[in-house]
Amino acid sequence: MTGKPSFQYFEICALEELPPGERLFIDVGEEEIVLFNIAGYVYAIGDVCTHDGGPLGEGELEGFEIVCPRPGARFDVRNGEATRLPAIDPTPSYPVRVSGGMVELGIPVTE
Repeated sequence: MTGKPSFQYFEICALEELPPGERLFIDVGEEEIVLFNIAGYVYAIGDVCTHDGGPLGEGELEGFEIVCPRPGARFDVRNGEATRLPAIDPTPSYPVRVSGGMVELGIPVTE
């Protein structure tokens, strides 16, 4: 039986630095991640289309879906799930929390 994954949280920015409707691109180690503020809720996914490896975060945001600017695949920014072909695999998603007005990103801890 496997337990829930554990995460180490890192402060990224003040929430006021990521206003609703905006996105922020960051690198964490080897991972390229994009954070979205949608109506005051912050979500984080990998900045990679799982169909062709292209940059995902530069695409148009439609509701909770990001549209890949190259093949047109769509992903739900709330959980990274692929919602439209040609992508079938999810892009990584990361937990986000706001504490003391700071946006914190959770990175999985390997044991």
